[in-house]
Amino acid sequence: MRVMIEVELKVRADHAQVRRALQRLGAQPLGVEWDEDLYFNAPHRDFRQSDEALRIRVRGRGGILTYKGPKLDPGSKTREELEVEVRDWQRLRDILLKLGFGEVAWVRKRRERFRVDPFVVALDLVEGLGEFVEVEAESDGPFEDLLTRAKELLRSLGLPQETIRRSYLELLLEREQPENI
Repeated sequence: MRVMIEVELKVRADHAQVRRALQRLGAQPLGVEWDEDLYFNAPHRDFRQSDEALRIRVRGRGGILTYKGPKLDPGSKTREELEVEVRDWQRLRDILLKLGFGEVAWVRKRRERFRVDPFVVALDLVEGLGEFVEVEAESDGPFEDLLTRAKELLRSLGLPQETIRRSYLELLLEREQPENI
């Protein structure tokens, strides 16, 4: 089985400024999409502890089931990713619930995507969190060179080099359950 690694860097950024930088780089617009992601936790281990994720991305009646493995790099969100399309996301949800998986939360975002080969740059407006930029690419082998190039792209877009390793789900859960003072 071929393992696909998603190389991903995420930062907070002003979308208007990033759009101008992308235009200067000659980035190819790929369109806008609205993502609604339903995240689950497993009955046999806590994904928050194991640094894994399982979600259904809703696409009309269908969707995409995605498993994300633990992060592979201390400075990015690079991780193994497996996906499969499903015809009926609600039926899949029911199956997962019957198997003991629990719903954790919905993450909803508006995503405007651009191609800067070999990367996709996503301008995400996440409900409840605000504006972020993600630089992503896929690798089926060593990912370190691709990660270095992603950092260079951040720099050329005038974006911070200090990236956010937490997922949108983690950020939303932290916001809902602040630490005790």
